[in-house]
Amino acid sequence: MISVQVQSRKEIGQLHFPFGIPRLWCPPLTHYRPDGSLDTNRIASHLRQLSHHVKTYLVFGSTGDGWELSDVEMSELLDFLILQAEEIDIRLLIGVLRPDADVARRRIIEIVGYLKQKCDTSDPEKALTQCRICGFTVCAPKGKELSQSFIRQKLFEILDLGYPTALYQLPQVTENEIDTETFAYLADGFPNFYLFKDTSGTDNILRSKVDRRGIFMVRGMEGEYHRWYPAQPQGLYDGFLLSSANCFAPQLKRIMDLKDQGKHEEAELLSAKITRVVMDGLNRASKIPFGNAFANSNKAFDHFFAYGKDALKYPSPMTHSGNPLPEEFLQYVGDLLEDEDLMPTKGYL
Repeated sequence: MISVQVQSRKEIGQLHFPFGIPRLWCPPLTHYRPDGSLDTNRIASHLRQLSHHVKTYLVFGSTGDGWELSDVEMSELLDFLILQAEEIDIRLLIGVLRPDADVARRRIIEIVGYLKQKCDTSDPEKALTQCRICGFTVCAPKGKELSQSFIRQKLFEILDLGYPTALYQLPQVTENEIDTETFAYLADGFPNFYLFKDTSGTDNILRSKVDRRGIFMVRGMEGEYHRWYPAQPQGLYDGFLLSSANCFAPQLKRIMDLKDQGKHEEAELLSAKITRVVMDGLNRASKIPFGNAFANSNKAFDHFFAYGKDALKYPSPMTHSGNPLPEEFLQYVGDLLEDEDLMPTKGYL
């Protein structure tokens, strides 16, 4: 039974996004000091820069090391991000990415309880809005052998909590997909299910032409951005939730603007440029034996956007593993930016 007062997707939109749900979302990087602690100053600088272009963030996503962070680290980071959200006018979507859906459900309950205590209220909706949190993101439970009925039931139990929720199609990790029937069943039953992110690369839900029931659809797979937007009249995605937005948000927004203006050739040229850089960076990052490719690649690009052409004179970014990014990888990424004329003359730091 829905416990939160919001009873429709329209009301969720009006409550959390009075100017409309943004088209571009970002899973922000998590920066660390050499001793392994959270580098909150660096995180704040990055978010301030991003906030000119991106107003909604999936925190604890894969790019932000959501699968690696401990509960203690998450709690510390969440407190800090809530302060940042108020200061720079952004909203947070909390990722609760767990292989076990029961664990994810319990974690959501724990977070809501903490937020209510933090805000001194018994009203979960008030606690979420006061902390500028627009809901939670969960994926299907992990297991390639899981049936759709099992996946459906576990997501049912999470959505039945009643909090604004986004579902995340992430077969690269879960080893399964939410199918069209499950999507439709949950969409019909839960108005608090308001956003769907698909990082599969197969885009099966979109291609099925299933009735979206007003759910906002964002693509999480990188590359060929011009092909997947806008939702109308082609019936594509409403926007993007991309790790590359950590570094290329202005260009991604420009691609969408150009598409809206009917400037398809210009959009395709810019899309091709960003695709080349992002995919080359990811491919090289996948060879690093620690961390994940999305976090490592974006940290390398962000290092140059932070420090400009002199970035290699500064210490390499740290990963959650405790290892700095290899200098030869940073040099490779710097060359990519130079080759595509994307290297900033001066960094934001």
